[in-house]
This record gives sequence, structure tokens and C-alpha cells, in this order.
Amino acid sequence: MTQKQELSKGSQMENIVGDRVLIAVQAVNISRLSTHPVPTVPGTLIVVAGAGPKDSNGAGKSSFIASITALLGDEQWRFASGAKAVSELLFNAELASGAGARQWASADHGYIVGVFGPADLLAENAQAVQQEEDALFDEPNADSVTVWLRVNQEAPHLEIRWRAGVHLSSAASEAERVARADEIWASLPRSAGRRDVVARDLTKVLYGDRIRCVSFLSTSVRSKVATNLLSQPLNEITPERVFEAIAALTGLDAELEQEREARRDEHARRVRALQAGDRLAEFEAESKALLATFDRRDQARVRLADALRCWRGRQSRKVADAADRDELLAQELEKHQAAEERAAEAIAQVKAEIATLKDDTLDRQVADARRELAALQAKAAKLDADRAVAENSADELRGQIPALEERRRFADGRDVPTAEGELKQARFGLNEALKAMGVADREASSAQAALDDAEGGPAAAQLNALTGAGLAATGLLDALDVAEQARDHTLVLDGLRGWPTEHAVIVDAAHLDEAALALADLPGSVLVSAAGVSVVGAFDGIATGREARIKAAEHRLNRAKDTQEEAAQAVRQAEETLTQAQRRLEGARAGVQLGDIEEKLAVRRARLTELTEALAELTPTVAEYEQQVGALDFRARTRDMETERMEGRRHRHESERGAAREQAARTTAERLALKLDELVRDWGGSVDGAREWIQALPEEERPRSAEEWWRIAERHFDQAFRDTFPGEEDEVPEELRFLMGERAGRTSREQATFAAVCGALASYLRGQEDYEKHQRRQIEAQITSRQRDLVAATKGAEEAAQSTAVHRAALSAAIKARLTRVAEEFEKLDTSYGGYGATLEFPVPPAPADPEQRWQWRVTPKWRRGEGQGFVPYNRRANTALMDEKAVKLVCAAAIASSGGGHLCLVLDELGRNLGKEHRREAVALFRRIGETYGITVIGALQDDMEPYAIDACGQYIKLRRSSDAMPYNEPPVIVGHDEHADRVRALSAYVERPA
Repeated sequence: MTQKQELSKGSQMENIVGDRVLIAVQAVNISRLSTHPVPTVPGTLIVVAGAGPKDSNGAGKSSFIASITALLGDEQWRFASGAKAVSELLFNAELASGAGARQWASADHGYIVGVFGPADLLAENAQAVQQEEDALFDEPNADSVTVWLRVNQEAPHLEIRWRAGVHLSSAASEAERVARADEIWASLPRSAGRRDVVARDLTKVLYGDRIRCVSFLSTSVRSKVATNLLSQPLNEITPERVFEAIAALTGLDAELEQEREARRDEHARRVRALQAGDRLAEFEAESKALLATFDRRDQARVRLADALRCWRGRQSRKVADAADRDELLAQELEKHQAAEERAAEAIAQVKAEIATLKDDTLDRQVADARRELAALQAKAAKLDADRAVAENSADELRGQIPALEERRRFADGRDVPTAEGELKQARFGLNEALKAMGVADREASSAQAALDDAEGGPAAAQLNALTGAGLAATGLLDALDVAEQARDHTLVLDGLRGWPTEHAVIVDAAHLDEAALALADLPGSVLVSAAGVSVVGAFDGIATGREARIKAAEHRLNRAKDTQEEAAQAVRQAEETLTQAQRRLEGARAGVQLGDIEEKLAVRRARLTELTEALAELTPTVAEYEQQVGALDFRARTRDMETERMEGRRHRHESERGAAREQAARTTAERLALKLDELVRDWGGSVDGAREWIQALPEEERPRSAEEWWRIAERHFDQAFRDTFPGEEDEVPEELRFLMGERAGRTSREQATFAAVCGALASYLRGQEDYEKHQRRQIEAQITSRQRDLVAATKGAEEAAQSTAVHRAALSAAIKARLTRVAEEFEKLDTSYGGYGATLEFPVPPAPADPEQRWQWRVTPKWRRGEGQGFVPYNRRANTALMDEKAVKLVCAAAIASSGGGHLCLVLDELGRNLGKEHRREAVALFRRIGETYGITVIGALQDDMEPYAIDACGQYIKLRRSSDAMPYNEPPVIVGHDEHADRVRALSAYVERPA
């Protein structure tokens, strides 16, 4: 097949990789990884260790496994969104090496290359490996395919090409392999005709949308990290995070995101429907206001006509009322004049009667009686006040007695001097206890300081002195690195214990003199440099026995703490004794106060008796004088009442006379104010004509007064004006504005301009009538159109809601099926590898109302702790080994369930980071057994402390190396196969490194 035919065929194909498995991976310009191909044995545990400049950090383990997950289409990279996060794996000179950032340039593109071959490409025994290796070299393509992922800094961030056979970049050096990679990429056919397949189509084209990889990656290579079930104790992970981890492993993330997108679409459609309703309501409100304006103006025309009619009724009523009123006023004037004459005669008669009633004898008698009564009442009031004071004082004294008796019981029979002596003795005891506790505290502090000095080591003083002088130094023993198995013998044989090694420090040869000067106060110090060994000063003895000093210091500290506790107990006891002595003294003093109060209470009682007797003697006399004063007051009041009655009659008659005069004058003025002649002239007829117009009115309008006609006319006009111009900002015609300004203020001015202003308003309304009819027709057409839009938007929202409900039901069924599959695999794994059975509990949660909120499920792992027992939730207390084992089985169960029967790669960062040291080897070996049983390739990156346990338990060991921070790229990796995989690793290496 030609390259053109292969390109055409490849662009139409899906699932290019098919059932092949990853047998080698090569990284070019990816992080600081070496460009050497790395063979991978499928169906076993592959551990990835690191050796950086200081420890395993910085060797690129996370970047290596992350590039594998991108190659295998792990959906956590968000391929549908362009997988921009993959571009962060490109080589960055600044991050790779601080010094190298000036010598090396960051990569704008790189490659992740994977070779996929049949799962049984290589046999598992040495003889078959050798035979198949020879056959493969004769036919190098051997049904394999090489997939190239080009990672770009700019979009598109991923481009994919492939070709049958093995096509890796091979050359003698890193730079040549990088250049060769660009040449191979250019020679590969474009995977989609005239363009390349990009990130969004990666899983579909390469793997037919089958899940080939699930992973837990660290935050250093992934912006959004799924919950790692192995990164912390399983019982510390919430059920929500357990589901998130299983969803990431089983590919449910994308489906949950689709459900959230469906809810977002439903919400958007609902919002559009609401907006359409709001727009319709807003337009209806606006048009309603406009139509209301038109209706108001129509109503204004009717009201204006009614106002003019009422104005005519007012004029006729005023004429008729004025004529009737004038006739009544003439009759009233005669009545007022007659009343004035009768009032004058009555006033003269009353004045004569008042003169006979006035006399002052009775007033003098009343004054004398009141003075005597006031003196007696003052004396009685004083006695009563003194008695009240005595009663209050006695009550206060009695109120103090219960509290004093309660306090007196605390004395326990002691008097005040005895209690004071006991209190003084208690204070002295407390002071002595506090002094003892202070001594104990100082001894504990001194013992602690001695222990700290003993643990700091003999060379601590020398290092502190050099640091204070600004000189860099380190202890000789700290700088030595002796093998664990030879350390004790070497130290004893070479005499490295005691002086001088424990007091020896290493300094730069150029600073030797300065260091000797800084240590002048520490005789016996030893300086080691390139120039030799120098001893500063001399000393009387050798500082030895550090362990003995530490034990002695610890013994001293323990004794000091015991003494400190005993002193504290003595202080607490002394404080209690002092408190009891104070209560006894207060009780003794309360007894003394109680005796004083009882004496005072007896005096108050005697005084109260005296005052009560005196007040009882004075009371009859006061009552007698009160009766005498009452009788005299009654006689005086009777006289005054009669006099006041006569004066009232006189004032009343005078008022009647004045009122009659005023009424006569008012009646005369009112007849003049009627202006009957002017009203008849304004009416335009006669008084009889006005009365006939009123009689012709309907029965309900006939009784109306002129004011009522005016109020109704004014009300009709005001309403008509407001209907025509409802707002303050409306443009009122100039003529009408002028007339309205003229009539403002007084009622008379309003009435004078009423006819003119009505005419101006009528002229304006006639001019607006045709325009309003045209506007009504346009508004009706707009409302009809917007109602159709609302119906369409509402229908779309209902359809979206139905679609979301159907999608959610299908997704719920899919999630339950997937979780049921995980639970079944969890059960199989647990019973197959030493457990009694396990399952998952996952109730279906309600969908969230917020369209941006993720549909949150809860998964609760459970397992049996014994044969025939019930399931126990995972968050119950259990031993660490059991938790680690169940976490490993749950991760593998999720991976098996997500594979769908095909080959799967499980990638774990920080493998076994949380596993207990005593159970790490068993937990990691479980990964290998499960992987080889179910055909899962488990790739795990691990830290230094996990390496000794993982090496013995894995099937393949890969170690990435970088010896110095000055080197931006890694050295060639170390790849070792264990057990039956050793020959497979060698054969795979030869297979992928042979030129195509």
C-alpha cells in the first residue's frame, strides 16, 4: 500500500491501536526526560523510581507517567477542550536548571511517541523470547503501530500521526535524536487527509472511544487532580471524594460533565423563556402605559364635557341660591333687632340683685379656722414622717440579720483575734509554698537546659561561635558518610569517638586564621581544612561520655519535675487553707456586727412606739377642726355660687345683646355680599330662568349646591388635565401652560379662568385624536409577534427539561451499572486475595438545582471483617494494613470495571505514599498479582522510601536519573525486568531500538 493510500485509509479509520498494547514509549522535549526509548512490559506492575541531584525529586517521574496517560487518552486531560494542560509538560529551561536557563531554550513543541504491539508479541520464557526476537528482526513491523503525539505550546496543543511498524527517533546523542524526531514527524502521513487529528478526536481515532488508561496524577502535572485513594488513609476520604476517584478511574467524569452541560442548556433555555416573557411583559407594560395614556385622553374628552356642563349648573345654582338667601336675610334682620332690645332690659334687673349678696364677715371666719387646721395637720404630718423613718430604719436593720447569721456560721465558734491569727499563719504557709515552687521551677528549667546542652553535642559550641563570626562550617562527624554495616566498626577502630572528632569542624582553608581567632575562647577545638588539621588552645580534660551526660541530665530533669509537682500541690493546699481562714475571719466579724445591729433595733422599736402614741392623741383634734372648716367652707361656697350665677346671667344677657347687634350687622353685610345683580348678569337670564333650568335637571342632580357643582366641575377638569398630561415632564402647550399658571393659587382666580382653560384643553385633545388611533394599531401588532416568541421559547424550555430528565435517568442507570460493576469486581478481588467479601453502597442523590453545581454522588465502601459477618462501612476504625489492602483492591476494581474487557493501563503517582512501612511490600505485590491476573499494566511512580519495597514486588523497574542541577536533561534510564519479565525487557529493548 502506498503512503497516499495509507493516509486515505487512516483518515477514515477509528480504533487504530485496536487490541495492541503499549510496549515502548519515547519522550522528546518533554520536561527533562531523556530521549532514550523506554520498553514497557504489559500486564504487570512497572515501578518508576528516580535519582535526582539530592533525592528522587527532580528526576521527572511525574512528567514521565503523565506523558504516558496523555498518549493513552486519559480523559482527565480534557481532550474535548483541546488538552491545553498537556503543553505544560514541554521542556522549560527556567524550571529545568537555574543556570541552564541562560544556555538552553524552552521547547515550543515536543513529541510523545508510543509503540503498540500485540499482547502476546513476546513469549514469557527465555527460549521463546530468543526465537521470537530473531523472527521480529526478520520482519520488523510485525503487526505493530507507532503513534506520534506532537505537543505544541500554541494551539492546536496536540496533533496525532501514526504509521505501521516501529518508528522511533534513533541517534547517537540527545540533540541528534531531537532533530531526527522532527524529520520523522515530517515524513509521517497526515492522519486526517489534509490535516492532522487533534486532541478532541484522539480517543475516538486511536482507541475507538474505549478507555485505555485511568490515572491518579499529582498537582505538579495536572491542574485538576482527582482524589487519590492511595494518597491518604481510606477512612479519611469522604464518600463524595471516593465517588470522584472512582468516576475518574471509570470514565464517569465526562458523562457527569455532559449531564451538567444538559442542565446548563436547560437553564439557558429557561432563562431565554423567562427573558421572552419579560420582554413581552415589559412591552405590554410599556404599551399598557401608552394605551392607558390614550384611554385617559379619551376619558379626558368626556370629563371635559362634563366639567363644562357642571360649570353651567354652578352658575344657575348660584343665582337661585342668592335670590332665596336674600329673602331669608331680610326676615332675620328684623328678628335680631327685637332680640337686642329684650337683652338690655334683663341686664339692668340682674345688676340690682348682685349688689345685695356681697358681704365679708363669713370670709374672715373661714380664714381663722383654716389657719388652726393647717398648724394641727403640720404637727401630725411631722409625727407621721418620723414614724415612717423609724420603721424604715428598723426594716433595714432586720434585713441585715439573715446574711450576718449565715456568715457567722463560717466562724466555727472562733472569735475575731483567733481567726486573724489563723489567717496570718495561712498566708505565711502560702508564701513558703510559693517560694518552694519557684525553686523547683528554676531547677526544672536548669535541668532542661542541661539536657538540651547534652543533646546538642560537643561541637555545638564551636559551630555557634563560627556562625556568629560569619564563617561557614560543618561538624566533621556530620560530613562523614559511612556505610550502615561498617559504621560502628570504623568509628571504634579509627578512634573517631570522643576528642578530637566530636569537637572537630570543617572550614575553608582561606578562613582558617579567622576561625582560630573565633574559637579562641573554646580551647580544645579542632579545625579541619584543605591545609591540614589545627587545634585551638589547650584544655584540662576530654569531653566524653555524651550518652552518660544525657542520661544524667534526664535523671536530673525527672527529679526536678517531681519536685516541681510536689511544690505545686503544696501551693494548692496552702491556697485552700488561706481561703478557709478568710471565711472564718469574716464569720467572726459578722457575729460582732450582728450584736451591734440587735442593740440598734431595740432603740428603733422604742422610738416607734412613742411616735405612734403621740400621733394617736393628735388625730381626734385634727378631725374636729376639719369638720368645722368644712361647714364654714360650705356656707361660703353657697354664697359664691349664687353670686356667680347672677354674674353669669348678666354676662349671658350682655352676650345676647352683643350677638344680636353683630347678627344684624352681619346680615346687612351678607345681603350686600350676595351681589345678586352680578350673578344674574353672568347667568345671562333672569332669576326665574335659572330656577326653571334647575327644575329641568334629573332628580339626583337637582339638590346640588353651587359649591358641589363647582367641585364636580373642577374635579372633572383636573381629572381631564391629568389624563391628558399624567407626568410632570409632559410637554403642555404654551397657551394652556400660561392659563394653568394664571389660575393657580386662589379659588376665585380658578373660577375666573375656568372657561378659557377648558377651551384650550379641548383644542389640544382634538389635535391628538388621529395620532392615538394609529399608535393603537401598531401596538396590537407588536404584542401578537412577541406572544409568538414567548410560546416558542417556552416550548424549547419544556423540551430541554424533558431531554435533561431523560439524559439524567440514562446517566443514573449508567452510573449505577458502572458502580455495580466496580462493586462486583471489588467483591471478587477481596475474596480472591484473602478477604471475606466487599461491596459498595451508592444511593442515587437528587440532581442539584444550580446548573453550575456538579451532580454529587456518594460511594461508601464496605467489607466483611469475618466469615459470615455483615458488611462494615469503610470509615469505621480498622488497622492500617486492612485499610491499605482495601484501598488497593478498590482502585484495581475500578480499573478492571472501566476496561470493558480490553487491556487497561493504571497509572499512579506517589505509589504507596500513605501505606504503612510494615505493609508496603504486601500492598505493592498485590498490585502486581492483580495486574498480571487481569491483564492490567500498573505503572506507579514512587519516592525513595518506597523503592526498597517496590523493587522486590514489581515486574519491571525503571529508574530515571539526573545527577546535577546544572544538567537540564536526564541521563539514560535504568530499565530492569524481574522474574520472568527480565528476558522480555531485553527483547523489547532490542525490538524497539532496531531501525525500521
